[in-house]
Amino acid sequence: MPHPLLKLYESQSSPNSRRVRIFLAEKAIDIELIPVDIAAKAQFSPEYTTINPLNVVPTLMLEDGTSVGEVPAIWRYLEEVYPDKPLLGVDPKDKALVAMWERWAEREGFATVMEAVRNWAPGLAGRALAGPHAYEQIPALVKRNEARLGHFYRDLNKRLETVAYLAGDQFSVADITAVVAIDFAVEALELDLPEDLPALRTWYATVSVRRSLSA
Repeated sequence: MPHPLLKLYESQSSPNSRRVRIFLAEKAIDIELIPVDIAAKAQFSPEYTTINPLNVVPTLMLEDGTSVGEVPAIWRYLEEVYPDKPLLGVDPKDKALVAMWERWAEREGFATVMEAVRNWAPGLAGRALAGPHAYEQIPALVKRNEARLGHFYRDLNKRLETVAYLAGDQFSVADITAVVAIDFAVEALELDLPEDLPALRTWYATVSVRRSLSA
């Protein structure tokens, strides 16, 4: 049975929601998932705005009604409540490395894909940035971000030539962010992994078969 006191408002089509679902699956945390139809712009409804005034998913609702948005904040809360099988690191050094590499994967990979898609997709015209404010698309950013993703792939390959997982020897949230970024780029932008990056392709093959990735 799901945890009766926690609820996750999320969308199956949201890569950020997927990052949290993978985290939940890895730690075997069973909480209620409440779908938000972002295709129908349900994130802008008055009901959801009272839950998350930034109009984004996911949002974790705590037992006292507190709303926690932003993926790293949701991860942090869940890791504190459910410390078994840590995904944010096991000691001060490890935690620092996980935080560093997850931040890098989000900035150079995940956010780069997101910016490219939001400035390209016709359905996101006038919504180039997530949230309550309207911004027009800038088509020139698409090409720049595609170039940045090429660098992300190669820099990630270089890192993975020396470690099994992005932050070291153990699977962590850094790997979650990186693999979701790549899946998003492949699906939305058709930017497949280059054949000449063997370390990256080996890591991707290993990570992609984890059961949590289907969450």
